[in-house]
Amino acid sequence: MQPFAALLRGSLAIAALIAAAPAHAQNWPTRPITWIVPFAAGGPTDALARTIADRVSREVGQSIIIENTPGAGGTIGAAKAARAAADGYTMLVGHMGYMGAAPALYKKLAYDPVKDFAPVFRFPDTPMVLMVRKDHPARDVKALIDYGRQHPGKLFISNAGMGSTSHLIAAMLASSAGIKMTLVPYKGAGPALIDVIGGQVDGMFDQTNTALPQITEAKVRALAVTSATRVAQLKDVPTIAETVVPGFEAATWYGIYAPKGTAPAAIDRMQQAYLKVMKDKAFTDRLAAQAIQMLPADKYTATALGKHTEAEVARWKVLAAKANISLE
Repeated sequence: MQPFAALLRGSLAIAALIAAAPAHAQNWPTRPITWIVPFAAGGPTDALARTIADRVSREVGQSIIIENTPGAGGTIGAAKAARAAADGYTMLVGHMGYMGAAPALYKKLAYDPVKDFAPVFRFPDTPMVLMVRKDHPARDVKALIDYGRQHPGKLFISNAGMGSTSHLIAAMLASSAGIKMTLVPYKGAGPALIDVIGGQVDGMFDQTNTALPQITEAKVRALAVTSATRVAQLKDVPTIAETVVPGFEAATWYGIYAPKGTAPAAIDRMQQAYLKVMKDKAFTDRLAAQAIQMLPADKYTATALGKHTEAEVARWKVLAAKANISLE
C-alpha cells in the first residue's frame, strides 16, 4: 500500500501544479515587466517604447522597465528576448529591421521572428525623414542625390546600426537613385543623430518622433519624408516619391513580442491594457503631434501583428534582393 500512497500523493501534486498554472497566468502580472529595446537610449525606438510603456504600465498595475540592449541592428536584443523565460515578464520591442528584414539580410540568425515569438500588440507607424547637417550644400533631396552621384562613396549617411530601419531605407534610396553612399553604423539612432548635428557625417534618415525637435530648432535640415504623403508637422518638406523616386514609400512599424510559449492569458492581459490606452484620444493626439501615424483599431491586435510580421518577412526577402542588401 505504501508505494500506492506515494504514487497517489505524487499524482495529486502534479495535478495541483497543472491546476495552478492557469491561475498563475490569470493573476499576471505580480511583479515588474521588462521590455527589451535593442537600441541605445535616446533614439526613436527607445523614446516611443518609453512613452507607450508608461501608459500601459498603469493599466496592468506593474512597472514596465526598459532594458536597452544595443548592437547588430537590433538582432542582439531580439535574440536575447527569444531566449528569455516564457513567463510574461520579458518582452521585446520589435520593429521592421530585426523582426521583418533580418531573415533576408543574415544567412545565420539566432532567432526566427515568426517561430520564436508570440505577437502581443502593434504600435502606430512612424514615417522617416531624411535630414542633413545644417551647413550641407544640398538644399533638397535631388541636390543630395546629385552630390552623391558626383562624389561616389563620399556621401556619409549615418544610421542606427546595420539592419536598422535607417540603414535599410538609406540603402533602398541609394539603390533606387543609382548612387553610392557610405553608410555609417552606430549603436542606435541617438548617437547617429548627434554626429549629424555635430557635422561629422552628412545626414541620416530618422523617425519623425525624435527628428522633429531637431528640425524645429534648426539643428539639422529636413530634405524629404519617406511616407506616401506629406507629414502635417513638416508640410513644406516633400516626399521622396514626389521628388526623385516615384512610388518610394517606407515607414517604421513596431510591435511588442513575447517569447514563444508565453501564457495566452498574459499576452491577452497586456494586449487589452494597450488597446484601452489607444482609445484615449488625448494620448493618441500626443502621438500624432509627433507625426506618428495612427492605425485602424483592428491593426493593433496580436493577431494583426502576427500576420503583418509574416508578410514583412516575405516582403523584405524581395526588397533586399532588389536593393542588393546583405549583411553577411
